[in-house]
Amino acid sequence: MNRLARAGIAARLMTAMVLVVVSAALTAWLVGGAVGPALFHRHMLRAEGSPGTVVEHAERAFASASALTMAVALTASVLTALLASMVLARRIGASLGSMSGAAGEVASGHFDVQLARPRVGAEFDELADAFNAMAARLNADEALRRRLMADVAHELRTPVATITAYLDALEDGVTQLTPETMDVLRAQASRLARLATDLAEVAQAESGALNLHLHAASPIELLQAAALAARARAEGSGVQLVVEADCAAAQVCVDRDRFAQVLGNLVDNAILHTPRGGTITLAASEAGARVRLSVIDTGEGIPAEHLPHVFERFYRVDLARDRVHGGSGIGLAIVRALVQAHGGTVSARSDGLGAGSRFDIELPAA
Repeated sequence: MNRLARAGIAARLMTAMVLVVVSAALTAWLVGGAVGPALFHRHMLRAEGSPGTVVEHAERAFASASALTMAVALTASVLTALLASMVLARRIGASLGSMSGAAGEVASGHFDVQLARPRVGAEFDELADAFNAMAARLNADEALRRRLMADVAHELRTPVATITAYLDALEDGVTQLTPETMDVLRAQASRLARLATDLAEVAQAESGALNLHLHAASPIELLQAAALAARARAEGSGVQLVVEADCAAAQVCVDRDRFAQVLGNLVDNAILHTPRGGTITLAASEAGARVRLSVIDTGEGIPAEHLPHVFERFYRVDLARDRVHGGSGIGLAIVRALVQAHGGTVSARSDGLGAGSRFDIELPAA
């Protein structure tokens, strides 16, 4: 029964045809065995005293028995074929109808529809599973799109409201255009520009339209360059930067500029969430045929329930804290998109609040 459930529609159709042939053969055999001898015997009795030879009567008896047997067998095979066709047609039609209705629901924007496996054939079950996976993905994408629109609106609202309030105050003469006012307006404009740039970069990376210029590079050189670029920010925050590597001979193929952006975002994120006196370690190691680059901090840490979401756009572990830090909430999304564009993976680990965080990038070794 399980083997039949896993069979494809072609196997089921073949089974139906074999069933028709077997039904016809079995019926012919039964009718021939039950009716043929009686008919033959009746004809032979009539042959006594009737004109014609014994051979002629035997031929007529054989023809009558064969005709009756074939007629009954043909009727049985036709009925079996009709029954099998009706069953298959109804099940296939019902499954196609449900799929058509579900497709219409998805087309109208209802992505929470799910199809039951029709059990007509393996192909139909796989089609239903693929449809359910597609609908679930579309539903998740739609939820993400709505959240993205809400987050973008929220991100835009604060700087736009600040700029509008200052402009109204300047226009009404409530305040003067002082250097402090200019600093506020410039900071809010920079925030808007940074948000637009981050959104453009993550969209470009996720769409696969990113043009990478790949060259072999040493992991230790990449980490040292990232540490050098972030040295001033780390010292200003009272955080120590340390570079460690045990795979100096291994190399990776990366776009140096884009990968500098990846490490820069991770280091900046670590600096933001590491208190004064903390340490950020940039490490490289070999992991089989891959190279692992890690950014490890002794900072605030990440609760376990937030770890699966930290690379999502606009996701914040602590909303209020990150508003103070001024991040756009897209930095880690850019990291994931750029790493995936390089054929790698990125993951986050933490033992909880106060236990620090670790971000690991794994790339194929060149």
